Parts: sequence; C-alpha cells; structure tokens
Amino acid sequence: MPKELIRLANCTMAFDGEVVLNNIELSINDKEFLTLLGPSGCGKTTTLRIIGGFQKPTSGDVFFDGVRINDVPPHRRSVNTVFQKYALFTHLDVFENVAFGLRLQKPALSKSEITSRVLEMLEIVSLKGFERRDSSSLSGGQQQRVAIARALVLRPKVLLLDEPLGALDLRLRKDMQNELKRIQQAMDITFVYVTHDQEEALAMSDSVVVMDGGEILQIGTPEDIYNEPVNAFVADFIGESNIVDGAMLADGVVEIFGRRFACLDRGFAPNEPVDVVIRPEDIDIVPIEDGKLTGTVTNVTFKGVHYDIIVDFRGFKWLIQTTDLSPVGTKIGVKIDPDGIHIMKKSRYSGMFGDYSSYSAEYDDISDADAVPEDVSVPEDTL
Repeated sequence: MPKELIRLANCTMAFDGEVVLNNIELSINDKEFLTLLGPSGCGKTTTLRIIGGFQKPTSGDVFFDGVRINDVPPHRRSVNTVFQKYALFTHLDVFENVAFGLRLQKPALSKSEITSRVLEMLEIVSLKGFERRDSSSLSGGQQQRVAIARALVLRPKVLLLDEPLGALDLRLRKDMQNELKRIQQAMDITFVYVTHDQEEALAMSDSVVVMDGGEILQIGTPEDIYNEPVNAFVADFIGESNIVDGAMLADGVVEIFGRRFACLDRGFAPNEPVDVVIRPEDIDIVPIEDGKLTGTVTNVTFKGVHYDIIVDFRGFKWLIQTTDLSPVGTKIGVKIDPDGIHIMKKSRYSGMFGDYSSYSAEYDDISDADAVPEDVSVPEDTL
C-alpha cells in the first residue's frame, strides 16, 4: 500500500481577506508523480508554495511524513523547487551550478564527494560531458535539466516543479515531459508538478488534482479524470467534450434531445436532470437512416491523423473526431455506444461548457435549418 508522505489538512489561504485556497484536503504519496492542474488563479501555485514552506496557511495544517511542519522554514524541509525561470548562475559553468548547494552544506562535503554527486546527477539528467559548458550557451531544455540537477543533487524527498516547461517550444516541451517522468523514476522520489496544460498532466502523472476557484474538484489517475469527470468543468478542462442536457430515465437509460440512449451509469433518481458528456472520439458517423440523431456538418478541420468536424444538432454544435471526411453541408447520422456516454450530476458549472458554437465566429449565424424543432415530439427509440 502506498505510503503517505505529505498531507494538507483543512488548509485555507487568504490574502487581504480574499480566499485563494478554500479548506483543501490533499494527500500525496511517497514516490508519486502528482500534478496540480487548473486555470490561472485556481490556487495550484499557492498549494505548491505551502508545501515548500514559502507560505504558511491562514488555517489548517501541513504534515510531512506524519510530522506537522507549518512553522518549519523552506531550507529545513526535505523539499526543493524548480521554477519556470531556471535562475542559473550565468557566471558559473554547468558543474558549478549543480555543485553550488553542495558547497554550502554543513558539515562541509569533501571535494571528491561533491564531484561524485554532481557527475552522478548530470548523468541522470542526460548532461554527462557538459560539466564545463557555459550555462548561458545551453538550450532551454538543457538549462531546465541543469536546474533540475541542481535541485536534486541535494537529495530531497520531494521535488516541486512550478510550470517548468512553460518557456519551451512545443516540440521541446513534449520531449521534456518524457524526460521528467524518466528522471522521477530514476530518482525514485516524489514530484509535485504545477501546470495549466492538461496534456502535460495526462502524459506524466500518477495522480492529477483538478482545481478551480481555490477548491479541489477531483483527484484521480489520468484515466479516471478523463473517463469519469465529476462535473462539467473537469470534463471540459481535460480534453475535448460535448456536454449536453439530459434526463436519467432509469438505470442505464438516458434521454438526450428526446431520444433514449443506453449508458452504463446507475444510481440516479428517475427522470433526474443530468449533464451528459460525450467525447468527440466516441461518436460514430453513420448513414442518416442508422443514426439516433441527425445533423449537418458546418465546419471541418484537418488535424493530421483525424478530422475535427463540427456538427449542428438542432442548434447545439457538437465536435466529432474521425478519420473519415464528411464535407461541410453533409447531413449525417451518429451512433454512440453505451460506454461512450458518461453521466454527471448537475453542478454550478452546468450549461457553461460543451457547445462548440464558439469554435468559429461564423457559427453565430449558422444553424441546422432542417432540424426538428424542440417542441416537435420525436418517436421514442427502443434500446
């Protein structure tokens, strides 16, 4: 069973009376790669700073390995931090940048011990042979790895990373995602990572913490967060989602746009209003006569391995991702298997996400003129 290393218990943080963290509970396991994910201002960096000791919560407790550390300063915590700005010492070479913290340790380390640990760390971050390279001459990815080596050479139990890939270009960012996961596994320590990029979170993490408005909305594996979002915010923030109003008629039966669909969800009240999430890749385009719903293609974008197709279903714009081209103006039918439908309870985020009418400004003037009006009864499909 995983061992808990860090716990935030009922932590609240307020600045000048404004609450930025609202009574959060968070447990982080030893040797876990955990990502705090959310939009700007959601409280993720504040959470990281509380763990690192740079800020003390207004109320609540921080525990490290079972010991309360609210009053322990940063330099006395077994934690180190890598920021978005790497802050390398430009007058020092790579070796001396990494060795800097070791030279300050008390009691003093021997020259051979410092050399051994620096070279070991440079090998782990794939910079062996760069010891005497001028740090200012390095690429962005190399500078980041020097910053990580400088933090890890002190052998912390936890490494905190505050959006460290934000300054890198897309290709390098993807490469560094793999590097960070490899380094974390090689060091066998806990990484706590902050980002607003959902792709980074899904690619690297053992656990993802989705935050908004100073609150934790959901904690789970990347697969759980993507496949079983708890509300419309999480569903929209993690990947692309079509989120529509529905009614749970009975266990395993949901009504969308007057049509019944089989689903896998259970435990809702009869006829309970719900939010229905359907991922774009879970929708199959079929001939009109075979579709549960029919609509008109209003926009097509080629994405390389698939097409992003916007389809108007009675004024609601859906995104479908498919390898088969359906040109603009085509009338299509759709089929959705039960495991492609996810049911969520109504929340304060209901009605805020999921309609792709904002995909293009011209969608304000586009509608499916041949669609069945909402007040026209539709024959009830059998499951």
